[in-house]
Amino acid sequence: MKPLRLQVLPIRLAIVRLAPTEPLPTAALTGSFFSITRTPDELSLVVPVEDLLAEWQAELVWRALKVVGPLDFALTGILAGLTRPLAEAGISIFALSTFETDYLLVKEEYLASAVDVLTRQGYSVEVVT
Repeated sequence: MKPLRLQVLPIRLAIVRLAPTEPLPTAALTGSFFSITRTPDELSLVVPVEDLLAEWQAELVWRALKVVGPLDFALTGILAGLTRPLAEAGISIFALSTFETDYLLVKEEYLASAVDVLTRQGYSVEVVT
């Protein structure tokens, strides 16, 4: 398998927690990047910081590292290979997966360190502007 390529997306994100019975807010659907997960325990949103509503409980500010895909569903260990060195460096992540690829969200203040760690692990990381 070829070494994975990553892209640092230019968008600044927030991770939002709402009550599990909360209706899906239309404000969460307006940005160019969003993720929605509803479970019996919560409604979680990942939205651009500029789309936050004042009443939302949110964790700020996260940056996304995109694994350049598409990734084959038969591939194994993608997230483990990325998250292990970050965990060893003390960098917390929030992972998202889509049909085609994976995203690692890291706090903005740790972005440079995360890029450095992953580059030293042999990953190609490019900053998208």
